[in-house]
Amino acid sequence: MSKYGVMVMGPAGVGKSTFCASLITHLQLNRRSAFYVNLDPAAEHFEHPPDLDIKDLISLEDVMDELKLGPNGGLLYCFEFLMENLDFLSEALEFLTEEYLVIFDMPGQIELYTHVPVVPTLIKFLTQAGALDMRLCAAYLLDATFVIDRAKYFAGSLSAMSAMIMLEIPHLNILSKMDLLKDQMRKKDFKRFLVPDTTLLEDDPADRSRRKVKVDVHSADPTDKDAIMSGATFKQLNAAVANLIESFSMVSYLKLDSTDEDSVQAILSYIDDCIQFHEAQEPKELADEEYDEDE
Repeated sequence: MSKYGVMVMGPAGVGKSTFCASLITHLQLNRRSAFYVNLDPAAEHFEHPPDLDIKDLISLEDVMDELKLGPNGGLLYCFEFLMENLDFLSEALEFLTEEYLVIFDMPGQIELYTHVPVVPTLIKFLTQAGALDMRLCAAYLLDATFVIDRAKYFAGSLSAMSAMIMLEIPHLNILSKMDLLKDQMRKKDFKRFLVPDTTLLEDDPADRSRRKVKVDVHSADPTDKDAIMSGATFKQLNAAVANLIESFSMVSYLKLDSTDEDSVQAILSYIDDCIQFHEAQEPKELADEEYDEDE
């Protein structure tokens, strides 16, 4: 019997726990079962109490106090300890039926998804045939306000692409906190950011203050003082990152407003499609009046 799950991940502060809470509330309102797993050993406040909490096994605070580690080193130690005690997960999850959606609330340290193989090892354990045999997808959140600063947007997109390549499971990239952009950008302009491409660098608002300096971005010497002060070398880096993302052509985004139930439902439908939760159901046919004749 297969189980179904989603790993909610992304950088710190992008709204992962808020999305998890909204998703659980939506599932409950629609009479679907959810099993909430907190895998952030530093998390303290929850809108919905976790059904399984890694802090019952190990906490970041204890690790930092006893081993004199910093936050990042302590977090890696916590996950390595979890890898040595995977029965903590299996014993709690193995009896869940296929009616449940298991929601994993992941920590925000980006190293876990891009540098070390801890999370891929965890995913392999959860998805392998056996007691769990979980159909799993990743929901990678990025703060929608990053589109105001192209450097942050492309850096976030690069981390999302790195996670896609490293984790090797069905993957959704999501721009969260859409409610914060309502007064900052028109919907028509925002559509450009759903698929990253190099043309987004051409009208970077952060670059306008530096345009008076006459420096060729493409041929600027990284050691030249004028190039550094004008930001030309930084623009070179951003252009290289944007070209890399565009050449792979893997990253595209969905929009999320956790305060809007329709938005949460739309993301849930993509999650269900990735994990084939409704595999046995027929696709919903649109009524004739729902089609837009102008399109």
